[in-house]
Amino acid sequence: MRIIVAPDSFKGSISAIDVANAMEQGILMVDPQANIKKVPIADGGEGTVEALVATTGGRIIRQSVMGPLGDRVEASWGILGDGETAVIEMAAASGLILVPKEKRNPLFTTTYGTGQLIRAALDRGLRKMIIGIGGSATNDGGAGMARALGAKFLNKDNSGLPQGGAALANLVKIDLSEFDPRLAETEIVVACDVDNPLCGPQGASAVYGPQKGASPEMVTELDQAMHHYAEIAKQATGKDVENLPGAGAAGGLGSGFMFFTNAKLRPGVEIVLDAAKFDDLMRNADLVITGEGCTDFQTSRGKAPIGVAKRASKYDVPTICLSGGLGVGHESVLLHGIWGVCSIVPQPITLDECMGRAESLVIEATARLLRLLRAGMVIGLKLEKSGVRRY
Repeated sequence: MRIIVAPDSFKGSISAIDVANAMEQGILMVDPQANIKKVPIADGGEGTVEALVATTGGRIIRQSVMGPLGDRVEASWGILGDGETAVIEMAAASGLILVPKEKRNPLFTTTYGTGQLIRAALDRGLRKMIIGIGGSATNDGGAGMARALGAKFLNKDNSGLPQGGAALANLVKIDLSEFDPRLAETEIVVACDVDNPLCGPQGASAVYGPQKGASPEMVTELDQAMHHYAEIAKQATGKDVENLPGAGAAGGLGSGFMFFTNAKLRPGVEIVLDAAKFDDLMRNADLVITGEGCTDFQTSRGKAPIGVAKRASKYDVPTICLSGGLGVGHESVLLHGIWGVCSIVPQPITLDECMGRAESLVIEATARLLRLLRAGMVIGLKLEKSGVRRY
C-alpha cells in the first residue's frame, strides 16, 4: 500500500514532523511492507519553516534579530533543498509567542526583526523567498520590516518615528532612497490565509488587535494610524492597497509587502504543497492521512488538512484526517474532500494528558485506522468477486 502522511502540527504539543513520524510507526505496526512518504505540512504559521526544510532536504539558519518589543531574540529561518529559496516565518522574529501576556501592546510592537531576516537572506544571495505571516504580535503595517530594509519613516521635523503602529499617526513622509534595491529582483511569495483589508471593521486593528492586547480605545487609535499610513505609503509607492484582500494580514504586514515589494499573497498550505511537489506524489498514492491538533468548523475554511484533501481529490486518492480532538462542526470537512475524520483519543482523558501523550496516541490511532482499512479492503475484494458493487 502506498500511503502519504501529510499532517500539520498539533499546536502546543508536537510538530508536524513528529506527527508524521508517529503516523509512520503506526502504519508499520500493521503493514510492515507499506510504502510511506512523509510530507509534514503547515499553513504559513508556526511550523512552516520546519516543514518545508524537512520536506525539501534544506537547512535551518539561526539569526539574532530585534524582537517585537525591541529586545534581541534568536530567530530561525531556512534555506530549501534547492539552495536558492529562503523560507521565513514572521512569527519567529515578530510573533505573539515572543511577548508575555502582561506585556502585549500592539501600539508599540514592531516587525523590524522580520525585515532583518529578509535582509539576511538577501545577504546570502537568495532571490526567492517564501514568507509565512501567521502568529503576529504586531500592528505596524509592515513599517518595521521596511525600516530594516532601508526605508525611512519621517515626521514633520524630518526625524525618524519610533517603532510601532501608533507612531504612524505622525507620519509625514516615507523616504525610499536607501531602500534595498535587491528586493526589486527578488521573487517573494507570502503565505496568507486571510482576506482582511488594512482598515475598518474587518481590518487588521479591529479583528486581530484585541488578541494582541489592544483595548477598544487602542483599536480605534491603531485603525486611524493605519489609514493615515496607507495614504502616505500610497504617495511614496504609487500603490493603493488599503482595501485589497490580505492587506490586513499580520497586523497589516500584508500591506507592507504589497507597498514595498513585488510579493504575491497565496494560501499558505498551497505554497507548502507546491514546494513538496505534492501533486507528483499523488499520482502513485493509494491513501493520504492528514491531521491537526483540533478539527472543527474552522478547518473547512481552508486550514491545512483541507488543502491536502483538495489536492488528493484531484487524483481520486482518499484522505483520512486524524486529529487531537474533534470540535463543533468537524463534520463539515466531509464536504471538502476528507473521507473520514477520527480523534486520536481512545477514552476520556484531560487535555494536559492528551498533549503529553500525543505521540503515542497518534501511533495507536494510526494503527487502529490501518486495521479498519485492511478489513474494508478484504470486504471490498469479497464483494467484487461476488459481483456486488461496493458503493
